[in-house]
Amino acid sequence: MKFLITAGPTREPIDAVRYLTNFSSGKMGYALVSSARARGHKVILVTGPVSISPPKGVTVKQVETTREMKQSVLKYLPSVDCLIMAAAVSDYRSVKVVKGKLKKDKKFINLKLVRNPDILKEIGAKNRNIILVGFALETDNLLREAQRKIKGKHLDYIVVNSPSAFGSNKTDVVILNQQGIVKRFSQASKRAVADFIVRTLERVKK
Repeated sequence: MKFLITAGPTREPIDAVRYLTNFSSGKMGYALVSSARARGHKVILVTGPVSISPPKGVTVKQVETTREMKQSVLKYLPSVDCLIMAAAVSDYRSVKVVKGKLKKDKKFINLKLVRNPDILKEIGAKNRNIILVGFALETDNLLREAQRKIKGKHLDYIVVNSPSAFGSNKTDVVILNQQGIVKRFSQASKRAVADFIVRTLERVKK
């Protein structure tokens, strides 16, 4: 199979030295890349800024912003069998990016944000020729939110976890498909979760 996997955070600039981002380390996405490569698949990795090196034999595209990630995903999408969106993209960006550095001459500033594109939702609404896998990080009602997203984004699978996964080598996740829960993991290594996901996708190749 040929996998397209996204990983890490994205960064949305505010000025020349500051940006909006999140705590994603990219470990889950890179574990998926390593697992797919170890099982003999071709992999394209679109990655935000992380401190992890990908395995050999992977096509890598480095991006910064959510819109850059969308552009790269759409470029590679026609040539793959499966898209796994493991990246924790920034949902919002600043309406205005200040040239130079914002000066701290005021006690308060107003930062106006605009929503970034929902990459997977846009793809899911149009493309049913490949397997689509999403990740969702939730703090409340994990299963309910996962069920809402898998249907609303027309996904084949969704992996839901909590903020405790950020930066850790282990994670608690629930994997769902359109029919319900497929597998639960409790304090499992991200590589073990990745191996299960890749093996599962091998059996459902469209």
